Amino acid sequence: MLAAVLHRPGALELREAPVPDPGPGELVVRVEAALTCGTDVKTFQRGHPKFPLPSPLGHEFSGVVAAVGAGVRAFREGDAVALVPTAPCGACRLCRRGRESLCPDAVGRMLLGAFAEYVRVPAHIVAVNVFPRPAGMAPEVAAALEPLACVVHGASRVALDRAENVVLVGDGAIALLMLQLAKLRGAGRVLVAGKHAGRLAVARALGADAVLAVTSTPLEEAVNEWTGGQGADVAIECVGRPETWEATASLAGTGGEVLLYGGCAAGTRASFDTYAVHYREVDLKGAFHYGRADVRRALELLSGGAVRVAPLITHRRRLGALGEALELAASRDAIKVAVEP
Repeated sequence: MLAAVLHRPGALELREAPVPDPGPGELVVRVEAALTCGTDVKTFQRGHPKFPLPSPLGHEFSGVVAAVGAGVRAFREGDAVALVPTAPCGACRLCRRGRESLCPDAVGRMLLGAFAEYVRVPAHIVAVNVFPRPAGMAPEVAAALEPLACVVHGASRVALDRAENVVLVGDGAIALLMLQLAKLRGAGRVLVAGKHAGRLAVARALGADAVLAVTSTPLEEAVNEWTGGQGADVAIECVGRPETWEATASLAGTGGEVLLYGGCAAGTRASFDTYAVHYREVDLKGAFHYGRADVRRALELLSGGAVRVAPLITHRRRLGALGEALELAASRDAIKVAVEP
């Protein structure tokens, strides 16, 4: 089979490798679609603190079971599956406290290598986070289960149901998924601020009440005008830059919440107005990864069509053009690229 390996930032190789065999409790999945994401792009461009190089690449995918390991009873060869690339241990201190998204075993044992023709899925993931793919669900839609699970978790960290005004900073796939979650959770008005006209048009089509091209209008000034000087009840950063964290924190009104969702490069710092945090009780929160309940909820949302993924998949490429797919995602010409081996 062909499989992608990232040797160092920018140095991607597609090489031949043996088709894996499943061990006890494992599955081998023939990949039908794998999606590019911001983590892939960051890793491709600058490396990643949690993924030592050289490393296989890709983790948002779906496919068909090609081989079943000993002891697996829930799946058979030929089954179409939806899955995510991690699973919590369920037993550590954080899992016992209900903080499965922070379990060190989750991202610490993350399945990478979806940019390949076949993937071996470890037993701990098969046991809890692999599901039959609902009938009629396209492979590339099922491949969005992982990012949507992350967004479901992030959305649960703030009171979207009580928010009259929500501001999303960023116009990538995460922001566009978060927009849909905000609406589903009962948020009043949602503004999406970004730099790319095509993506802002998609935000409009997905239900944004307002969009803002931040290249032409100062962000804080525009949000103040849009909220009648009250500021946002919830402001969510979906970019992953320290300066954007700082800018987003300034958008919350008195008693507001700020969700700093986008992951920044290792070692970076951001600063915030202490007056706002103390005297106006602006809450600053982070969100990372997902738990098992988030995955199940995300699958329900995809199955029922409550969250639309198809508008976010703007390009398709074969596996042999993976480098081009990552460049498209990095240039923001694509929202998501479906890589189809």
